Amino acid sequence: MKALHRLLAGAVLFALVAPLALAQDATKKKLYCWNEAGRKVCGDALPAHAVDSARTEISAKSGLATARVDRALTAEERVAALDAERAARREALAEEARKRRDRAMAESYATEQDLRKSFQERIVLLEETVKASQLGIEGRRQTLLSLLRKAGEAELSNKPVGKVLADNIRNQHDELLHQQESLKEQLLERSSADQDLATALERYHVLKSAKPGRG
Repeated sequence: MKALHRLLAGAVLFALVAPLALAQDATKKKLYCWNEAGRKVCGDALPAHAVDSARTEISAKSGLATARVDRALTAEERVAALDAERAARREALAEEARKRRDRAMAESYATEQDLRKSFQERIVLLEETVKASQLGIEGRRQTLLSLLRKAGEAELSNKPVGKVLADNIRNQHDELLHQQESLKEQLLERSSADQDLATALERYHVLKSAKPGRG
């Protein structure tokens, strides 16, 4: 008799719970719509070949779209997206660094004259560096010419150019080229110093005028 009661109680419980479970399943159930060969296809299951396709997910209960999933990116697109993300990150870091420099500049220089003086010290140092490099290049050129003259005299006398002399000529020539490249960079930095000062002054005026308490 007790077994019969348990059986009946279980049946009643199942009758009460089953509709609720079915209703929950119906609520969770989705329909998928995607394009395939130029036509729209919908179904209650997403086939393997459509997993990477753009699709719309629709609630089976309400019939309303619940999500839109973009198609999977190709390998080239993933690389491009990653490059764009890195570029954006670098740009954000550069912008933050610029803001820190601006704050430091506004706090470091009480007046415009202080800022000009700081840049003038940098300009003087650049000019001295350029002059030193030019003198060094001229000295290196004269040394190289002297060595080449010795090599030329040896050849005119039908004598071989010694290994030490040949190596010295090669090293002097390589060093001369290196110094010339360094001078190009120094001249470029000097030529941009004036523009850097103009830009710094412009930023300085903006920062000072934006400080609280100024009318």
